[in-house]
Amino acid sequence: MNARDLVVMPTHVRFMGRKFPRTIGRGGLTERKAEGDGATPRGEHRIVGMLYRADRIARPATWAVPIGPADLWSDDVKDPDYNMMVRAPHPYSHERLRRADPMYDLVLITDWNWPYAVKGRGSAIFIHSWRGKGRPTAGCIAFRPDHLAWIAARITSSLRVVIA
Repeated sequence: MNARDLVVMPTHVRFMGRKFPRTIGRGGLTERKAEGDGATPRGEHRIVGMLYRADRIARPATWAVPIGPADLWSDDVKDPDYNMMVRAPHPYSHERLRRADPMYDLVLITDWNWPYAVKGRGSAIFIHSWRGKGRPTAGCIAFRPDHLAWIAARITSSLRVVIA
């Protein structure tokens, strides 16, 4: 590991010499991620995308993509586009990316089970804003919004997300 890695520790995240409080999945950390288990998968991951709500925040990076009203993420193992961004209307189970709350105002997409998803191994491990300190996610990693913005502004192509 190096200083440019975002390292998820048991109680915090270490990145660029700083420590950040974080929340993880209600199922804790796991070596065997499965769809719906609420766990955060251990391992080494990459950031493969950044999404943001252009109607709420400024573009966080030149490569960030705005979230539109029809943008969804498939979480249905029966869907041929499982663990991919899809658009409404969509006949399979999915998560709406454009939310009423601020949780997905800025989203970093990891390469967990992507781009060639193994069905049932778990969809989308995002890095996003938390609902509150200590409030678990469905498997993602979440931060205070200002901490997430600070991290997002410093992402490089060599960044690794290491979940210990």
